[in-house]
Amino acid sequence: MNIFDEPKIDCHNHIFDPERFPYADDVFYRPSGQEISTADQFLQVFEAYGLKYSLVVGPNSGYGTDNRCLIDAIARSGGRFKGIAVVDNDVEFAELQSLKADGIIGIAFNVTHYGVDYYINSAKLLEKLVELDLFLQVQVQGDELVSLMPLLKESSVRILIDHSGRPLPDRGLDQPGFKELLELGKSGRGTVKLSGFIKFSQEPYPYTDTWPFIQALVDSFTLDACIWGSDWPFLRASERVDYGTLLKLVEKIFPDAADRRKLFWETPYRLFNFGN
Repeated sequence: MNIFDEPKIDCHNHIFDPERFPYADDVFYRPSGQEISTADQFLQVFEAYGLKYSLVVGPNSGYGTDNRCLIDAIARSGGRFKGIAVVDNDVEFAELQSLKADGIIGIAFNVTHYGVDYYINSAKLLEKLVELDLFLQVQVQGDELVSLMPLLKESSVRILIDHSGRPLPDRGLDQPGFKELLELGKSGRGTVKLSGFIKFSQEPYPYTDTWPFIQALVDSFTLDACIWGSDWPFLRASERVDYGTLLKLVEKIFPDAADRRKLFWETPYRLFNFGN
């Protein structure tokens, strides 16, 4: 089967629809031009590349903690989208309940944007996520996970790590943040998104300096706890990115179709209860 036809769940992407949902005044970045990415446009990507479901991530860019565009996209998707929302650390339990009812399955910690200190006193938020059986999605880079890990270890919250943990390729596999991530994988506590290669690679496509890190993550987490995401529409990319070439890259790294089926389909379908 052609990789474009293999069934897939894209576990990291964004929706930007400023015509219907204007950006907040105080956001740090306002996506425009080719970065505009409506729900209807993304569903056309579904048709082109064999996507069946998607985990849409609420962005800090454009919307911040305003999740209306995300919720609308989920509602318009006919059951094909679920979402990760961005909320304030002191969000009320009732608001989290409402978000869950609207198709949100987790909350994002964007440490790369706000820093570790912003989240360090979020234990009460994590308690709410545990009670509601919501995921905590964490984006870190470099060694940020080292400082955040004590908070995560004190909680039983289910953890999603964004973009392979965004290690620094020139520092090798033994850098403290990445070693912490590998330990998380061995513990069985978390799931990692093999995504966002361009965000931490120091090379152009096919980002070969990231491949040893991907292999180490697969060895540690196993494909039962690895998922894939495109990061469409490739916000603030340093070079042109195309959906098809990203899929061909996965084919290069995972030449076995059974491995791709786990990564693209079986693991995220089970983890996020798609189809229900």
